[in-house]
Amino acid sequence: MPAIEVSHLTKAFRTYKKDPGFGGAVKGLFRRKYEQTLAVKDVSFRIEPGELVGFLGPNGAGKTTTLKMLAGLLYPTSGSARVLDYVPWERQDGYRRQFALLLGQKNQLWWDLPARESFDLNARIYGIPNEAMQRTIAEMSDLLKVGDKLNVSVRELSLGERAKMELIASLLHQPKVLFLDEPTIGLDVVSQKTVREFLREHNAKHKTTILLTSHYMTDIQELCKRVVIIDHGTIFFDGSLSEVVDRFADSKLVTIRCEGANPCATTELNKYGEVVDQGPAGIQIKVKRERVIAVCKALLDELPVTDIDIQEVPIEEVIRRIFAR
Repeated sequence: MPAIEVSHLTKAFRTYKKDPGFGGAVKGLFRRKYEQTLAVKDVSFRIEPGELVGFLGPNGAGKTTTLKMLAGLLYPTSGSARVLDYVPWERQDGYRRQFALLLGQKNQLWWDLPARESFDLNARIYGIPNEAMQRTIAEMSDLLKVGDKLNVSVRELSLGERAKMELIASLLHQPKVLFLDEPTIGLDVVSQKTVREFLREHNAKHKTTILLTSHYMTDIQELCKRVVIIDHGTIFFDGSLSEVVDRFADSKLVTIRCEGANPCATTELNKYGEVVDQGPAGIQIKVKRERVIAVCKALLDELPVTDIDIQEVPIEEVIRRIFAR
């Protein structure tokens, strides 16, 4: 049985459209204009227990709306979903005790209290024994390197420290499903790496099903083997991350190093492909996939090449092109 099963899920919002100025405000008192916006349109996917799936899309694509429906915070306009064999928006206690939703820009900890006191409150709400709570807090705070900050008021913590405390609070009751919306937003590279390593280890150890949204492609590359891409509320792609490159990247990067400082001019290199970079480290050329073998042979025959390397186009560029469509 899948941990998450979504079928033809749709969410439409009815919004008031006001004419500009004072006249528009008066007119709106008697006759209002409304327009309907489809935030999520006919979305279907399945996630198996223990999977860690990346949920990608540009701003406004419908990612957060989908997560909120799966968490039971929003009712869908149509369609169905089951998470752990529960209907999320029925908000049954059995379901609410088995999932967690962490929104990167929302706080769940008490601002004026130390994080430890918020953890204690959460433990009482979920009925977690004190010994188990202390053991879990000690383990997670050690992994996230915030053990010395547990008794510091949340308002006095840095952004990265608060994000880690929020993560501990979400996982304190050991949920079977975790919805993460931009968990590393605004964090420095060290904090991002710490959070990623923690999530990877937690997923491997506890087999928690995780649905993760992030605009940092490093998060997705290091954590997710599978990605679901949503755009304008509709599923655009569902498959492995490597398949994204295979399907949507029509070029590869060929890097060569030659004898001498300047073996040839950029204009001469353009016949092989698009020159991306040319410097002391070598010459990088973007070549169409179907021409890679022929171009490499020509480069070796025509230039004093001492080293050659072929790489895929970075995943960030591929995703950026998909979003730009």
